[in-house]
Amino acid sequence: MKAVTWQGKRDVRVEDMPDPKIQEPTDAVIRITSTGLCGSDLHLYEVLTAFMTPGDILGHEAIGTVEEVGAGVPDLAVGDRVVVPFQIACGDCWMCLTGLPTQCETTQVTSEGMGAALFGYTRLYGAVPGAQAEYLRVPQAQYGPIKVPQGPPDDRFVYLSDVLPTAWQAVAYADVPQGGSVAVLGLGPIGDMACRVAQVRGAGRVFGVDLVGERLRRARSRGVETYDLRSYDNEKELIAAIRDETEGRGPDAVIDAVGTEAHGSAAARLAQQASALLPRKIGGPFAERFSVDRLAALHTAIELVRRGGTLSLVGVYGGMADPLPMLTMFDKQIQIRMGQANVRRWSDEILPYLTDEDPLGVDDFATHRLPLSEAPHAYEMFQRKREGAVKVLMTP
Repeated sequence: MKAVTWQGKRDVRVEDMPDPKIQEPTDAVIRITSTGLCGSDLHLYEVLTAFMTPGDILGHEAIGTVEEVGAGVPDLAVGDRVVVPFQIACGDCWMCLTGLPTQCETTQVTSEGMGAALFGYTRLYGAVPGAQAEYLRVPQAQYGPIKVPQGPPDDRFVYLSDVLPTAWQAVAYADVPQGGSVAVLGLGPIGDMACRVAQVRGAGRVFGVDLVGERLRRARSRGVETYDLRSYDNEKELIAAIRDETEGRGPDAVIDAVGTEAHGSAAARLAQQASALLPRKIGGPFAERFSVDRLAALHTAIELVRRGGTLSLVGVYGGMADPLPMLTMFDKQIQIRMGQANVRRWSDEILPYLTDEDPLGVDDFATHRLPLSEAPHAYEMFQRKREGAVKVLMTP
């Protein structure tokens, strides 16, 4: 099969790889019809290279058709159309039954001290072959795959794999009061969708912050009050502008949808680049103990949210030595929630919104649809924020 493989920093290639096979009774093999390029994939492309191995198959957003089913998967049949959640979970352990499949006790990567295994996402999460490929082996298929109707285009459902539940959880964790206010920092795919979810869940005002014109225009067209970071000399001016719209307090909640690669953190950027240049045998242990994030977005979120408000961190952070303004956080009595999205916890709540009325705008959410063979171009375009790229779907 053809698959997108990681070969080094900013080096992905489409190569011939062995077709996946059933290995366990709870496996299924899916023929992928659409697969997404996620902002999290860019962290592997640029920052988290110390945890990658040349030849790793990338990707974790997929929709497709069941080709083969193990004997321990009673509810799937060949020909079923399914969306594959990005995490791998059993559905039966204490964590899964508590609504935390990202902490699944069956698939936890205990050798690395991490949570549930993820498709296509470094040795920290099991180095499981990913979904930017023609076929995908799906472990724990008795629980993970979400059956969806035949007929509608892939765009209607593919975002159930990651974008929709991640944005949904970000808003749920933000705990925005009915009619209240929320600011979303970063209007990439997750931030954009988080704005839409906040609106349908009853937020009164949604503020969106970014510095890419196309992303600001997309959000503004759907009623988001947008702020262009480039229009302000510093973050204090931006914070003051939004506070002026919230009786001087700041929004009830702030969602950080940026994460570790925030603009405006030059020293941390240099540290990340230096770590990525180290040989993998040295760079991995170094990153596990001393890695830092670019924290500009998080510091802005802490300053911006009102006292007693909530921060929801959905942008991926990977630093182990990050300095945080604990005095400010404690004094402001900020509540913080974060973590990978628990896809199956939210999928049943989201499905009613994937109707012909399309209140979340999934049908035209993708800005680019490319063949899998153009994956190297897709990564470069998305990483450099060129050609208006916000969400890229690829077709094997």
